[in-house]
Amino acid sequence: MLKIGALSLKNRLIMAPMAGITNPPFRQIVRELGAGLTVTEMVSAVGLSRGHQKTFHYLESVAREKPVAVQIFGADPVIMAAAAEKAVSKGADLVDINMGCPARKVIKNGSGGALLRSPSAIERMVTAVRKACTIPLTVKIRAGWSPEEANFLEITDILEDCGVDAVTVHPRFVKQGFSGRADWRIIREIKKRLTIPVIGNGDVSRPEMALEMRKETGCDGVMIGRGALGNPWIFRQILDLEKGIGAQPPDLFERKRIIRLHFSLLSRMMGEYVAAKMMRAQLLWYTKGLPHSSRFRGAFTGIKDINSMMTALNHYFDTLMESEKLSGDNA
Repeated sequence: MLKIGALSLKNRLIMAPMAGITNPPFRQIVRELGAGLTVTEMVSAVGLSRGHQKTFHYLESVAREKPVAVQIFGADPVIMAAAAEKAVSKGADLVDINMGCPARKVIKNGSGGALLRSPSAIERMVTAVRKACTIPLTVKIRAGWSPEEANFLEITDILEDCGVDAVTVHPRFVKQGFSGRADWRIIREIKKRLTIPVIGNGDVSRPEMALEMRKETGCDGVMIGRGALGNPWIFRQILDLEKGIGAQPPDLFERKRIIRLHFSLLSRMMGEYVAAKMMRAQLLWYTKGLPHSSRFRGAFTGIKDINSMMTALNHYFDTLMESEKLSGDNA
């Protein structure tokens, strides 16, 4: 179990916020498959504070999801504090401040990873948000702006002093983007220094790596992002490894069930046309490594309705399962 402020999680595994990915349907799926906490897509503090309908769309189902964190980004302490209050009013269990996003459209406004260049700005922002936020508050950071500005210890000291309940560390520099390797030694350094929980993030692409990260760094929790794309079962696999059970990949029936559920939930939320477009990218991940998967994904290109998509999905997986059965009978 992991405790962040007054919030107790059922385990130490957290689904990372990812733009265009961690919408309510995907969050529901990873919760079913073992994630102890999910996080919304990154939400604009300006949009929240001004009541933009498009921004509030990100929070529509938050009150029904337990537990769920809302991640906000921005550059103005007053606006960030107002956004945190809005997130609380919408039923969030935790508010997270993004201080690591390397996207140009985010950092050009002084938000995300750009904040790491100004410790004084971080102190002002976190102080303001902490006063406004009545629920647990966390911050997600990177190691710094660049190797020449590796100020992660200074930043995390400020965060703890300002009353943050936990820190999530992605040990790459902002200028790296997602290139190179995540330096887990940075997580270990921060963990040795702080008294609040430290959550490790970065390069957990296989279930075994979550256990390796905890062993190497001593981190209190593990946040998984890209490692869950196409494999939302990674959370269940990690939990099995912790129990001494082998991490089993999903069989074809289970893979088909989750893909159908994912598409059905997306269709219900966004409509069939938008869901079909979104599922094309998801299918690239879900079917990676399966026989004839490129041909199957190609068949989806022109499909725009749920019935046709489900028919194609059933045909593909039923064919694979029949082939698998025949192979077993002939063994």
